[in-house]
Amino acid sequence: MLKNKFILGLFAVSAISLGACSDDDEIVGGEDSIPGNTELKLTINTSDVYRNPMNGWVMYVSGTADPSYFDTQFYLSELGRNVYVRDYASACYIRTGWKSLNPSDGKYAWDDPSSKIYKLVKRAEELKLPIAFRVVVDGRDQRENTPQFVFDAGAEYWLQDAKYPDRKTPIAMDPIWRQYYEKFVKAFAQRFNNAETTAFIDAYGLGKWGEGHNVCYEQENAISDKTVEYKANTMEWITRLYADNFTEVPLVINYHRQLGHPVSEGSGAQPDTESILAIALRNGYCLRSDAIGMNNNSWGYNAWEKAYARTWNYKVPILMEGGWIVDQHSYWNDDMKYRKDHPEDVRQGEFDCSREARVNMMDFRVGGETESWFKTSFNLVKRFSAEGGYRLCPDKLSLPATLGSGQQATIGHRWRNVGWGYFPNNLQQWNFKYKVAFALLDSNGEPVQIFIDDECEPSDWHEGTPYNYRFEISPSVKPGNYTWGVAIVNSLKDNAPAIQLAVSRTVFPSGWVKLSDVKVN
Repeated sequence: MLKNKFILGLFAVSAISLGACSDDDEIVGGEDSIPGNTELKLTINTSDVYRNPMNGWVMYVSGTADPSYFDTQFYLSELGRNVYVRDYASACYIRTGWKSLNPSDGKYAWDDPSSKIYKLVKRAEELKLPIAFRVVVDGRDQRENTPQFVFDAGAEYWLQDAKYPDRKTPIAMDPIWRQYYEKFVKAFAQRFNNAETTAFIDAYGLGKWGEGHNVCYEQENAISDKTVEYKANTMEWITRLYADNFTEVPLVINYHRQLGHPVSEGSGAQPDTESILAIALRNGYCLRSDAIGMNNNSWGYNAWEKAYARTWNYKVPILMEGGWIVDQHSYWNDDMKYRKDHPEDVRQGEFDCSREARVNMMDFRVGGETESWFKTSFNLVKRFSAEGGYRLCPDKLSLPATLGSGQQATIGHRWRNVGWGYFPNNLQQWNFKYKVAFALLDSNGEPVQIFIDDECEPSDWHEGTPYNYRFEISPSVKPGNYTWGVAIVNSLKDNAPAIQLAVSRTVFPSGWVKLSDVKVN
């Protein structure tokens, strides 16, 4: 059971209450009752923070940050105490350069205890906070992000400004550059292709800031009659590379209308944008926007991105990054009409756009962004935790009160998703591994027998709709007194409970939610 240590560790973290819970559970009956069963109506928990995969808030940090970042806290007058940001987060996102992870050929920062990356990763794993990465390769506006040894080996590059010789932009079509990048990604995956400790990989990373802006395929960052071909070739190469190596971890890509193009601005989408995004989606990618809440005619998150997100709702999860950095950018010039010196306006704009896109995850940007979320917009922090992403609960159950060993019985159950996102069990990397399960539990809350309802698929559950199921079970346990438990389990990890359910019920240390008593004759 050691391999389930991380999953079960999530259940050991006390849920953070965002407000009062609703009424106590009820025992109910009616026309749909199953004879001999105990009928339960469970209270949906609409307040607590749950740390579930591909869901919730994300802490955001650069690869050069100190691990003390995870100890960031703010005083909240409404609570009368300090709170840790990490207690509201389901993951930590690290955006860093390839060079910081791979400083010399065959040497990797995650193996070096003196490196910042090693310390960040170690601290995140100590806190049972899954990590995510974006690897940036372009040096424009930053520093040398592709390591120098790659250029020393003969990889071609473009230098936008001779005053900054270390700010090299690799040529995406260059075979030497690709050879070394492939070697890096394979080593990267050997360390981080672990669904228990890695939340997702932002797996494109080309262009300025790794966002897919101004991607360079030829010298002088030119646009030529080969550009469309190069864009498709590069998208297939890089997404296939990550998909072949990160087989357990979700992959995401920043969707915008100029994705992969050598020029980043323009109110309309490039004619091939949807076709190159289709390559990524076909290779198992999800969607992530780096510009939510940023609305300008020539760039930002506009009508095209909004319409594109709608076409993929409930098919792939969408992740959010806020576009504006309020302590650096002139956000008051945005078409959203934000007021100067009112960062809470930006937070509201980001929240509203995220709700419209039905995102599963929102981010706490490092520095002033996180501070303003907690100091000016904590109401929205609580609202997203309660309303955003997925929030799964069995609200009505029909459970046998007595069982005969070897005899058939019927379980009835109704489920709701009260979040605006969805549970992405259909991801290529997850492959429907999460299952709805009931168990006969002993006096310690440990399962004696587990029953999986294979006809019940959680990725089908949309906000506001109840989903009803009945399935037959045949117990094969010793006679005695047991307790019914319910969970969404990981079928690849010994059917261990893996998803925290939004119900106001006792949860055993094993992760099973306590339901009703049952006697086996």
